[in-house]
Amino acid sequence: MAIAADEAQIEAAHEAVSRGRRIVVLTGAGISTDSGIPDFRGPNGVWTRNPAAEKSSTLQHYLADPDVRKRAWLTRLDSPMWTAEPNAGHLAILELERQGRLHALITQNIDELHQQAGNDRANVIQVHGTARWTRCWECGDRRPMRETLDRVRAGEADPSCLLCGGILKSDTISFGQALVPEVIDRAMDVSEECDVLLAVGSTLSVHPAAACVPIARAAGATVVIVNAEPTAMDHHAHHVLRSRIDEVLPTLVRIRS
Repeated sequence: MAIAADEAQIEAAHEAVSRGRRIVVLTGAGISTDSGIPDFRGPNGVWTRNPAAEKSSTLQHYLADPDVRKRAWLTRLDSPMWTAEPNAGHLAILELERQGRLHALITQNIDELHQQAGNDRANVIQVHGTARWTRCWECGDRRPMRETLDRVRAGEADPSCLLCGGILKSDTISFGQALVPEVIDRAMDVSEECDVLLAVGSTLSVHPAAACVPIARAAGATVVIVNAEPTAMDHHAHHVLRSRIDEVLPTLVRIRS
């Protein structure tokens, strides 16, 4: 079991963050679990509880098997994302933006809760895409996910593209699907430009997003990691906090009086 951070560790991390003027925040699934969105591989994760669900996130299976797609659309109907609201962790990152100290926000999440909290969409780098939109695999047509889910509710088990009849999927990066080079390049660039990198709620084991941490460290930034459990990048960090994200982040971003 991870040992919770003590007050001295939290204060030292706060001191480091308070000096930041070009802060990059990197978020993973852990920041959204307090909003009711389960992670994928944790003890109560989506794939832990239902290993078959991982098939719908694998591009080869999704494109080849209509039954996989039908199950995926039913799962999307009941996604907790539709009722989730930003929590104190999301609002703390928004506060950094309001302070004028947020250089960029890199997220591995697909729920858009950062945008729902109020972060400027231009500041959010979504390395794995978004589940709030659909995209046609054939022609690239992009539409709000809710429009397609309405078609599912009306009886379309595997809705196709309204323009070309192609296969629709969520506008996320599936296993086996290429990342968007421009998005990844921007994530690496801002990591190299920051003076503080604050990694929150990520195991930092999925690349290339995890590489933002050593890139920032090598460029001279102070690295702060907040996560419930140890991460693959803890050895790159100046400060590692084992704390509840919604409790510790507001403390880290507050301005000294």
